[in-house]
Amino acid sequence: MADYSRPNTSAGWDVGVRQTVPGSRKAVWVFLMGEGLPLWLGKTTKLPLVKGAAYETDDDITGRVLSVQPGVDLRVSWRPGEWNHDSTLQLSLKEADGATTISFHQQKLTSRDERKMMLGRWKGVASDLEKALKRQAK
Repeated sequence: MADYSRPNTSAGWDVGVRQTVPGSRKAVWVFLMGEGLPLWLGKTTKLPLVKGAAYETDDDITGRVLSVQPGVDLRVSWRPGEWNHDSTLQLSLKEADGATTISFHQQKLTSRDERKMMLGRWKGVASDLEKALKRQAK
């Protein structure tokens, strides 16, 4: 697992985490948009893959789809209920050598503490996704 975080003068703080998992990009995308959706987005069973579509999770995260390239890339606004601002979350997939790297990149975080909190979240998500996809590959 790789991660990075830094202050970005134009977009506040940002953070990123990458995890390589077994499976094709297409299979990983299907998992992430279906059964695996609650593992990374929050407790929900659907995310409309249409630019501008709103979503809400059972654990009080709201946002809108900003862009989508099915099987490759998804950008959404992402806002927990306790925040007073939106952040931007990008999920990207890249396939190589029979495995797929899942990348989470979150921008527009307002502080070092927010960045630290989100880094912990995305590291946990990446680990959970790796375990789930390894089980599915068996």
